[in-house]
Amino acid sequence: MNFSVLLSIYHKEKADYFNRAMLSIWDEQVMKPNEIVLVQDGPLTTELEAIINSWKQKLKDVLIVVPLSKNVGLGDALNAGLKVCSNELIARMDTDDIAAADRFEKQLKIFEQNSIDICSSWISEFDKDESEILSVRKVPEHHTEIIKFAKTRNAINHPAVMYKKSAVEKAGGYKKMMWFEDYYLWARMIMNGAKFYNIQESLVHMRAGYGQLERRGGFKYALEEVAFQKELLSIGFINKKQFIKNNAIRITARILPKSFLKSIYKIIRTK
Repeated sequence: MNFSVLLSIYHKEKADYFNRAMLSIWDEQVMKPNEIVLVQDGPLTTELEAIINSWKQKLKDVLIVVPLSKNVGLGDALNAGLKVCSNELIARMDTDDIAAADRFEKQLKIFEQNSIDICSSWISEFDKDESEILSVRKVPEHHTEIIKFAKTRNAINHPAVMYKKSAVEKAGGYKKMMWFEDYYLWARMIMNGAKFYNIQESLVHMRAGYGQLERRGGFKYALEEVAFQKELLSIGFINKKQFIKNNAIRITARILPKSFLKSIYKIIRTK
């Protein structure tokens, strides 16, 4: 089965992180993509340009670079890349993450054997050393479990997702929703009748750790969370009771002192 890999990169990415991600997508991968679409979200550093050029020379027509004149943000950048992807199946990947060698092979098998529109997996989180896993973000396996889980938390790990282009476009693609573009897309896809599945093992190693949780704290993030929950309520994805419960739990967590965040992290992640 032919499939595309969709990435978006911007100037703050580290060149060595991006190169490591590409090695995992191509050199180390059992089932290689026949197309890699890389969106350049605005001007890049000379280091990133150099790495991209070296991969372009290596992969030739397999690597399609989509340059954007200015930084538009992840959602709009991915929408630009979606238009360029020529295959129905598209695997997402972040430019600082590492794909397991059999990631694409296992996801393609799931699509071959099941009538689904989107397939993700668990993700392993690490800080600096990819061999030292801090935690694993586990998500439920089957569609009905995923829907139930998604009422309170994101049930699909975006960096590990493979989906059908037509199902994403049917839901309107990525839309503006600060920090929640992917979660918002899954909710709309569910409302449109898309079928979901999560492989019950880690297929992507993600650069995360405690620092990421700290960045997701504070009043600004809490306000964006309220706006997102309001949107889920307005489209009928959650009811008023779920809206109140979600805000009570999530806002409290966002405004707690950072000294408590590591404890919360350990609770919401299962190693």
